[in-house]
Amino acid sequence: MEKPALEVQLQTLPDSPGVYQYYDKNGKILYVGKAKNLKKRVTSYFTKRHDSHRIGVMVKKIREIKHIVVASETDALLLENNLIKKHQPRFNVMLKDDKTYPWICIKNERFPRVFPTRRLIKDGSEYYGPFTSFKTVNTLLDLIKGLYKLRTCNYDLAEDKIENGKYKVCLEYHLGNCEGPCEGKQAEEEYNRNIEAIRQIVKGNFKDSLQQFRNQMKLHAENMEFEDAQRIKEKIHVLENYQSKSTIINPKITNVDVFSITSDEGYGYVNFLQISHGAIIRSHTIEMKKKLDESDQELLELAITEIRQRFNSNSKEIYLPFNIEFAEDVKVTVPQLGDKKKIVELSLRNAKYYRQERFKQMKIVDPDRHVNRIMAQMKEDLRLNEEPRHIECFDNSNIQGTNPVAACVVFKNGKPSKKDYRKFNIKTVEGPNDFASMEEVVFRRYRRLLNEGEDLPQLIIVDGGKGQLSSGVKALETLGLRGKIAIIGIAKRLEEIFYPDDTIPLYLDKKTESLKIIQQLRNEAHRFGITFHRNKRSKVALNTELESITGIGEKTVVELLKQFRSVKRIKEASLENLSEVVGASKARILYEHYHKE
Repeated sequence: MEKPALEVQLQTLPDSPGVYQYYDKNGKILYVGKAKNLKKRVTSYFTKRHDSHRIGVMVKKIREIKHIVVASETDALLLENNLIKKHQPRFNVMLKDDKTYPWICIKNERFPRVFPTRRLIKDGSEYYGPFTSFKTVNTLLDLIKGLYKLRTCNYDLAEDKIENGKYKVCLEYHLGNCEGPCEGKQAEEEYNRNIEAIRQIVKGNFKDSLQQFRNQMKLHAENMEFEDAQRIKEKIHVLENYQSKSTIINPKITNVDVFSITSDEGYGYVNFLQISHGAIIRSHTIEMKKKLDESDQELLELAITEIRQRFNSNSKEIYLPFNIEFAEDVKVTVPQLGDKKKIVELSLRNAKYYRQERFKQMKIVDPDRHVNRIMAQMKEDLRLNEEPRHIECFDNSNIQGTNPVAACVVFKNGKPSKKDYRKFNIKTVEGPNDFASMEEVVFRRYRRLLNEGEDLPQLIIVDGGKGQLSSGVKALETLGLRGKIAIIGIAKRLEEIFYPDDTIPLYLDKKTESLKIIQQLRNEAHRFGITFHRNKRSKVALNTELESITGIGEKTVVELLKQFRSVKRIKEASLENLSEVVGASKARILYEHYHKE
C-alpha cells in the first residue's frame, strides 16, 4: 500500500499518549512534539489558526507524520527530549541544548553517596530515572534522607584511610544526619543494607523497607519508647503515600535494537526501536506482504536484516518477543520480565497501533481491499469452504412465551443490509419453545428464498447454543440444504461457537475481527427482534377491557391511558374527570360500565 495522504494519516491517529514527528517532502524531520492524546494534538495543527509565523510555515511544509505510542504522558515527555537532542529538528526551539532530565545517582564507591545529577558518567555508578523535574527528585531525596542516614561528603573512604584516622566527622554527624563512617563509627555492611533499601525505594518497591520499619516501631513500642515509635510510624506513613513512577528508559539498556511483530492473514507488521545510551532514538514500522503464508518467525528474520541495513545499525544485541535463527554475530535476547520486557512490549504496542492505522487508512482509500481482507480472515477463522460474503443471523424474542417473534438480519460484505432484514411471527409453536421456533423461522426463510429463486447465504448464524443450532440444521435438512450452507451457533455466555456434529466449541480470539462481526450480527438481530416484539406487545396491551366496551375505540383508549396511566385509575375516575378527557357521551358510557351497581 502506498504512503497515505496527510488527511488520511490525521484521521487514523490513535487517541493515546506519545511523541509525533513531522517530515517534509524530502523526508527531513521538521519538528518533534509530545501529546497526551496524539489525535487531538496533531489535528489541532491543521484546524487552528496559528499566531506564530514559525508554526504556520512549518505546517505548510509537513508531508508525513510519524509517531511513537508510549504508556504515559511522562514517558512522552522524556522520549521527546531524547529525539529532539538526537535529530535537532529545525522548528524545535527548546530542549536542543546538551542538558537532559535529572537522574538519581548511587555512586560507585565505598559508602556510596546518593545525589541528583544531569550528567551520566560511565564509571559503574547506578542511575535511576530520568525524572521530569528536579522537584520530583528532591522530594524523593528528602524522603530517603528522612528514612536513612547517609554521608554527603566526597571523601575517598578507603579502609586504610579510615583506620589511619585521616578524616574527622563533620557537622552533619553532630546534627544526626550521618552515622560517621569516615571515623569508622558505622559498619560498611550496615551502610550497604541502607543503600539496598534505597535502591528498592527508587524502583518503587517499598515492601522490605516498610516491613523493616514496622518491626522497629513494634520493638520501640514494646520498650515503651513511644516517641521513637511515633517517629518510625511517620516514616511508614511517608513511604505508603509516595508513589513511584516508571519510565520507558533505563540507562543499563544501551546500544540495543528491539524488534516485534504482529500479523494477519496477508501481512506482517514489524516495529523497530533503536536504543542508544539508555534512550530510544528511533522508531520505525514496516508492512510486509506474505507471499507464501510465512510464519511470524520467518517474516521477522527477513525484516531484521532489511531494517538493520536500512539504518546502518551495528548493535551487537537485539531484543525479540521470541527466539529466531540469526546468522550474524549478534546476541539474541528474549526478555521475560523487567525493563527489557517492557521495551519489547512497547515495540509490540507500536506494531499493533500501526496495523490498526493501516486498516483504517485502507478502509478510507481502498475499501475493496479492506472487505477482501476481512472476508478472507473470516473464512480462515471459521473454517469455511468459501468467503462469507452473505451472512444471515436469526434470533428469537419472547417474554414468558407471550407474543413469540423472530428476527433475521442480513450482512453483505461485512456490512448490514437493512433492506433485507426480515421479521417473523411464530405460527406453528405454542408456548416458550426456542428450539421449535428456530426450526420454524429457518425453514420458512429458506423455503421462501428457494421458491423465489433468491441467492442463498454462505453462512447462517443462530443466536444460541447446541439446541438452537440443531433446530436450524433440522430445518436445512428438510429443505435439502444441509451441507450446501454453512451454519453455526453462538452462545452468549462465553462467546462459544458451535458447529453441527461437533461437541467441542470454537473459541475465537476476543480481539479478532471475525468475532467482532459475529457479535455485531448477533447484537443487531437481538435489537431488531426486541424492537419488533415490543411493538407487537404494545399493540396487544392496548387491546384491553376498555376496547371491549361498546362505543369506545382505540383512539379513545390511547387518550384515556395517556391521561390516567392505568385502567384502575379510569375505573376510579369521576364522571367529571372522564368528561374532561373524552367528552360527555363517552364518559357516560365508561362511568356506567364501571358503576352498574
